[in-house]
Amino acid sequence: MTEVYAIIIFLFVLFLLLGSSVWVGLALMGVAWVGMELFTVRPAGDAMITTIWTGASSWTLTALPLFIWMGEILFRTRLSEDMFRGLAPWMRFLPGGLLHTNIAGCTIFAAVSGSSAATLNMVGKMSIPELRSRGYPEHMIIGTLAGAATLGLMIPPSLTLIVYGVTINESITKLFMAGVFPGLVLAGLFMSYIIFWHYFGKGERPEPEPAMPFGKMMSESMFLLPVMGLVFVVIGSMYLGYATATEAAAVGVMGALILSGAQGSLTWETFSKSLMGATRTSAMIALILMGAAFLSLSMGFTGLPRAMAELIEGYNLSPIALIAVLTVFYLILGMFMDGLSSVVLTMAIVEPMIRAAGIDVIWFGIFLVVVIETAQVTPPIGFNLFVLQGMTKHEIGYIAKTAIPMVGLMLLMVVILVIFPELATWLPENIRQRN
Repeated sequence: MTEVYAIIIFLFVLFLLLGSSVWVGLALMGVAWVGMELFTVRPAGDAMITTIWTGASSWTLTALPLFIWMGEILFRTRLSEDMFRGLAPWMRFLPGGLLHTNIAGCTIFAAVSGSSAATLNMVGKMSIPELRSRGYPEHMIIGTLAGAATLGLMIPPSLTLIVYGVTINESITKLFMAGVFPGLVLAGLFMSYIIFWHYFGKGERPEPEPAMPFGKMMSESMFLLPVMGLVFVVIGSMYLGYATATEAAAVGVMGALILSGAQGSLTWETFSKSLMGATRTSAMIALILMGAAFLSLSMGFTGLPRAMAELIEGYNLSPIALIAVLTVFYLILGMFMDGLSSVVLTMAIVEPMIRAAGIDVIWFGIFLVVVIETAQVTPPIGFNLFVLQGMTKHEIGYIAKTAIPMVGLMLLMVVILVIFPELATWLPENIRQRN
């Protein structure tokens, strides 16, 4: 009975604080404080100081601000424009034409950003004006961009996977490896949807792109080489065992600075803006993680996670049934909270459940990211929808409607992961055996 009262009090205080527009990190600390005061005899202040310092000083966590900074540098310099310029000539021949640049651009930029919002901003600023000028349907431009931008959450380096790994104390490099194949499969599903639209969308296809000489295509492709080289160095150094995630992130920052400096687009203004943007984002995430660490401790003292795990276990749910329940749970939660907050808020309860059910925590991390991706484009608080609204000035309802097919494809991806779990587990298992 104590656990029931604890759940009611925790939820009441949490929604009271969040509804009062208190920062998520501070709201988590407030809930944890109330739990410690009401349900334990341990001094809440001492526990909070120790826990938030431990949570914020993790060596693994240093990869987070570095990857964020690398993405900020690329976003604020001409490297992002050059990437799009080098990509476009090879997309024009595919059914659906340059709409594929939304998918391919987001896939590549996700590999050097890790942020859904940064991916959406960079690719959207490049592709929306170009696609509009060529007569592509507005609903396809916005819908494909809304869906493809979520790849920034899965394709390494993923900020969500870093936070998940830190929260459950799992290898970040293994999680990054696990996200590669599912990310590429999801990108393939998005591109398949564009091809389907090309053949079955009546009266919507724009004029075919004019032919481009092969020599011109090759010269334009040269603009893609700097970013692709950076991707291979950063990701390859981790997968081949030459660097940890933190070391690879540092290499990525230095590489981005060198490339943008050589290109001539790195000025003091872009440098300072990228540094301050990375600082703001990192501070926000760190505060959330501090609150989550304190909340996990508080809930552990109340016995709530253990009680919840025993409750679920009492229903004798199969792993498939548990995954189905958690899918619905995270979709609903993601409608009202951002992805990072959803992860850190729930792991204290969910982690014992999945371990007890025998679900691989690496696989679950990828499943979690796919579901959170889906919530990013689901009303009423799909974060990507609001970013797109600011960029396109459309009503939020219209943008949400254009993203419905992409939501369906992401839910299909969840099914594919359940049927073929090796998509997420094969690479980390085999790389680990060789190393």
